[in-house]
Amino acid sequence: MPRERIVPLIVAVALFMENMDSTVIATALPAIAEAIGASPLALKLAITSYLLALAIFIPASGWIADRFGARTIFRVAIAVFVAGSIGCAMADSLFHFIVARFVQGMGGALMTPVGRLVLVRSIEKRDLVAAMTWVTMPALVGPMIGPPLGGFITTYASWHWIFIINVPMGLVGIVLATRYIENVRAEQPDPFDLRGMILSGLGFGGIVFGTNLVGLSFAPWPLVAALIAAGAMALATYVLHARRTPVPILDLGLFRLPTFRASVLGGFIFRTGIGALPFLLPLMLQLGFHRNPFESGLITFSTALGAMTMKMAVPHILRRYGFRTTMTINSVMSAALLAACAGFAPSTPVGVMVMVLVVGGFFRSLQFTSINTLAYADVDHARVSRATAIVSVAQQLAISTGVALGAFAVEISLQVSHKAALSADEFPPAFLFVAAISAASILVFAQLPRDAGAELANRLPGSAKQADPPDQRPG
Repeated sequence: MPRERIVPLIVAVALFMENMDSTVIATALPAIAEAIGASPLALKLAITSYLLALAIFIPASGWIADRFGARTIFRVAIAVFVAGSIGCAMADSLFHFIVARFVQGMGGALMTPVGRLVLVRSIEKRDLVAAMTWVTMPALVGPMIGPPLGGFITTYASWHWIFIINVPMGLVGIVLATRYIENVRAEQPDPFDLRGMILSGLGFGGIVFGTNLVGLSFAPWPLVAALIAAGAMALATYVLHARRTPVPILDLGLFRLPTFRASVLGGFIFRTGIGALPFLLPLMLQLGFHRNPFESGLITFSTALGAMTMKMAVPHILRRYGFRTTMTINSVMSAALLAACAGFAPSTPVGVMVMVLVVGGFFRSLQFTSINTLAYADVDHARVSRATAIVSVAQQLAISTGVALGAFAVEISLQVSHKAALSADEFPPAFLFVAAISAASILVFAQLPRDAGAELANRLPGSAKQADPPDQRPG
């Protein structure tokens, strides 16, 4: 098998484990909450603690890989992720569960970015779209299997086992990394920006946890306000620090590139809305429609099925229409299909819900692949590790923010309705709210140059629609 396929498939093992873990836990949230004595909405802290760990430690991923070697760090990261999974299975309180999820996030903070760094450095730019397709396609098996598997385990066994299944997958990942990934490291790594690491960690930590505590009785409101304010001040200080530092841990100078700026900023807005879907949908199906976790999982997994069908078409679509046209139109289509979930009711036929979710997954897959690839369109080889760090941080912060905003919208609806418990009526406003956020990304994507990412899409700059070359097949 050629290298451009072997490397993406190895990276996909890590993505598979992470994606399945996130979708499995989504369908099991009510059962986990009951077992550890917490409310389902409070468990968003466990979800965001994982994402928070990613945001804090991802910035250092590129430097650590350059210093100690990609293969070494990749294997250590998988081992840490597996250790966190075992901790989740053994948790007996909300605090312990949050800590274990944070440990998982520490592993994921190095596992996926380092894998992506290996991919970008080993694949030619004109082959990157197809390579990204190979990376994400196997990983989509995780979301497809995750919801029904998590629902089945939760309904007919115990939720603890949804974390234990990460152990054998992690061992496979370590074996594959040992055999196929070269332990590439920089001959002279840049100096480590410790102050920048601390400032960015404090900034992202304060804002993410502060916004997630809003509306919960988990902490007094003065503490919540202080966390958000301290986070904002830390990030502002980091910006000043980055301007004076030759090699900052997050290179903000990359935002001068139009393609990188659109990918990160537009992608952040788009993912913020879409990131709420895996949190809101299982809760609505179980708490609002009173379906068991297994039924909820079978419905939820159809989103990944739609994404799977899109993967082979992505290179053709980008080659024919280009990044700007594709991403501008597709952001509206994806947002509209997310908003369609607001029309779901307990009486809605399962077939109708599945159709909406499959089509929505189809368009979201196209958008995610386009965003992930465009980020590297104009980044030179020396700055790839810095670009990967920023891209990964932005992605995880967007998902965390989406979960927080989705849960907050449900909480507001619950307060307005003066009900004691969640029902189906509290979810439609939340879906419409997050869909509007995703649609706003069109304001960023529409500003892209017409020939943005032409080399990645195998298009001549400024060209009109082109037919696929007869000897070019995706993947």
